[in-house]
Amino acid sequence: MKPLLLYIHGFNSSPKSMKATMMADYCHRHRPDIRVEIPQMPCYPVQAAEFIDNLVDSLRHEYQVGLVGSSLGGYISTWLNHRYQLPAVLVNPAVKPYELLVDYLGEQENPYTGERYLLEEKHMDELRLMDVPEIKNPASFWLLQQEGDEILDYRQAVEKYAACRQTVEPDGDHSFVGFERFPAEIINFLGL
Repeated sequence: MKPLLLYIHGFNSSPKSMKATMMADYCHRHRPDIRVEIPQMPCYPVQAAEFIDNLVDSLRHEYQVGLVGSSLGGYISTWLNHRYQLPAVLVNPAVKPYELLVDYLGEQENPYTGERYLLEEKHMDELRLMDVPEIKNPASFWLLQQEGDEILDYRQAVEKYAACRQTVEPDGDHSFVGFERFPAEIINFLGL
C-alpha cells in the first residue's frame, strides 16, 4: 500500500502550524512518495471525531496510514489508534482535554482561520466520550514530550504512555522546541 501521513493539529490551530508545515516540507523534499494530509479540524469534538473518522475510513484501504498528533490532535490520534490500530507519534499530547479546556469555555476565535465559535460544557462531555482509558498496543505509540510545556502537565502524558516509546526532554514548551530534529525518525517509526 502507498504511504500516507495524517497530521492532526491541536486546539485552535490549523494545517499552517509550525510542526505540520515541517512534516509536510520534510516529506516534500525527502519522501515525495508519501501523501501528506493535514486537514483543518472542525472546532467541535463530535464534528471533529466524525470528520477524521470518515477520512481515515476512506483512506485506510488504499493507504498505509501513520498519524502525527499534536496537543488535542494527540488525544484524537490515540482515539484513532484504538479504533484502527494505526501507529501514532504524539507531540505534547493532551491527555485529559475535557478538564483542560474547561478554562476555555465561552467564545473562541481560531487565530489561524478567524473562525469564531462557542465552547460549552457539553463539548467537554463529547471529548470525554473519545477517551481511551487503556493503551492496548503500546508499541504503536511514540511520545515526544517536553517538560517545559506551559499549557499541559507533561507528567500526565508520561504516565499514560508509560509502556510506550518515549522521548522526554527537559525545558522546551508546548510548541515542542527543536521539532525539526524529528521528521525523518517519525516517518521511520510510522513505517512509511
